[in-house]
Amino acid sequence: MEKIKLWEKETPYFKPEYEQEEPALVPYLLNDGKVHPCVIVFPGGGYHHRANHEGEPIAQWLNTLGIHSFVLEYRVTPYTYPAILGDGLRSVRLVRHRAAEFGIDPDKIGVLGFSAGGHLAYMTALRYQDAELYPSDPIDAESSKPNLAIPCYAVASFEQFHHGGSAANFLGEENTAEMRHKYSAENNVTEDTPPMFIWHTMGDPVVPVENALNMARALRAKRVPFALHIYPNGGHGRNLAKDIPQTCTWPDACAAWLSENFKMEAEG
Repeated sequence: MEKIKLWEKETPYFKPEYEQEEPALVPYLLNDGKVHPCVIVFPGGGYHHRANHEGEPIAQWLNTLGIHSFVLEYRVTPYTYPAILGDGLRSVRLVRHRAAEFGIDPDKIGVLGFSAGGHLAYMTALRYQDAELYPSDPIDAESSKPNLAIPCYAVASFEQFHHGGSAANFLGEENTAEMRHKYSAENNVTEDTPPMFIWHTMGDPVVPVENALNMARALRAKRVPFALHIYPNGGHGRNLAKDIPQTCTWPDACAAWLSENFKMEAEG
């Protein structure tokens, strides 16, 4: 299946002069005729680019778990909010709208993101009501809220322990303290936030581990279910971390968590 444009007609905020393709989903679907959960993957890249090693390999790993996947080709700088978040929210609505066609359970759709893509996963799970909706578009009648989120060595905060490049690229260079507060994940948690699986490495030199720790505190304060895994080895951008002691176990831990939260064992 070819990649799927998020908007077939007019893409909001699209600017040809930015010389980026329109946002799209690259499908990695299981071909067994059964209904499965789905996880949409948001690669990292500081909102400057999209890191390929955090896209296809992750979607293929999810397929081995019996989970459909898509990789989101979202917009990056010079695009900013609301275009970037709009891509994340639209991806959830599109997959949910076409769930029967793809063989997806519409109540079992998750998002998984790395680094800045992890921030996009946070924002998609937390600010799902930010979607700009068009009454004439049937896809926009669907909920933008994912059923779970998996932020991986993710940017959570644009305030303390922030990654400056991600904040500037997401909000624009002329951002304010009020904007940085508003789009920091830890400030957006509510009792209605979906469950999360968070992992990070202790010595991450790019996105400080406090991003994960503070986010876990915010989730705990609102009694939102979460799993938190902090690993002692590895730096940043490690995707499946296959050759890194201890950190290489995160995919197995995540697989067990996904099975429980998607109730995959009950499906037999």
